Amino acid sequence: MIFSRRHALALLAATPLAGASQAAARRMRILLNTSYCGPVSFFLLAQQRGYFREARLDVAFSEGGGAAAVVPQVAPRGYQAGYGDMCALIELVARGEPDAGPVAIYTTFNTTPLTIAVEASGPIRAPKDLEGRTVSGHAQDAALLTFDVFAAATGIDPAKVRRVTSHSDLGGQVASMLKGGSAQGVFGFVNTIIASVTPLGIDPARLRFINYADYVPDMYGNTLFVPRSVYRNSAPELRKLVRAVNRGLADTAASPDAAIDALVRAVPGVDRAVDRTRLVGTLKAEMANPEGARIGIGDMDDARLARLIERIVSVKKLPRKPRVDEVFDRSFLPPDAERIRTLAAR
Repeated sequence: MIFSRRHALALLAATPLAGASQAAARRMRILLNTSYCGPVSFFLLAQQRGYFREARLDVAFSEGGGAAAVVPQVAPRGYQAGYGDMCALIELVARGEPDAGPVAIYTTFNTTPLTIAVEASGPIRAPKDLEGRTVSGHAQDAALLTFDVFAAATGIDPAKVRRVTSHSDLGGQVASMLKGGSAQGVFGFVNTIIASVTPLGIDPARLRFINYADYVPDMYGNTLFVPRSVYRNSAPELRKLVRAVNRGLADTAASPDAAIDALVRAVPGVDRAVDRTRLVGTLKAEMANPEGARIGIGDMDDARLARLIERIVSVKKLPRKPRVDEVFDRSFLPPDAERIRTLAAR
């Protein structure tokens, strides 16, 4: 039997709830930051191992168009949760009325994956070298949208860096850059760029990554978040949701292959090797900040988060500065003993 991607996604969304009727389960639609791939396979593992079902949650995932892009889409499109960029969430909340925007409830990326890829043998070796150059990216790329924050931290004059949007995929943008195209850098996630160029026969060693985390260490990356209405009315379900997701991530940390097996079952035909490399890279980089060993994956440090809010509001000249507890609520996190702390040591 031949599976189309759409057919596979429909089957996954329609997985029956054993031991509980559909009517008895709370329906939750979650918008992911990307298509089904290695870095989000822990969600699929949690679903296929029945962790949502045990919590009497009927969870269905949808593929998204980027970590920053999904943040403003979740509430208007009727989703109960989303998985996207923390910086984009802070900006959205700061542009709205107090206590009206989305709330982060479980942050997986305690290190931002945002980067600018340049040619390793080229003249761009440090952030300041980007002045006078062109950097391309998708219109909703999180690295492009937060470049002004990165520029302020590194002393770059953003007016001297030409930022252009591209409709080409990441691999195509990098290939064009390496062939001497109009752009000398490409915005993106480190592991996404590596995964995009590998099938094209491009050795990632040909690239140098100017990583935002090296210059703006307070930045967080992807987080599980919910619209304000869901936050106010669904606390018991959200605690169950976070605990189930945490179990899926813990299983993934223990066995990345199990998560990739779940991905392959959900979407037959994916490149297993590429997605495994991408997943392991995510576990070892975006989820391995030493902070995780101290407070656990999912949590955020209040002082660090406050500094990040202050930086984003100041650089972007946003109308107000949200409180830490307005953008993040740790009360939904699993008990301390269940939190994942081992990724920082891997």
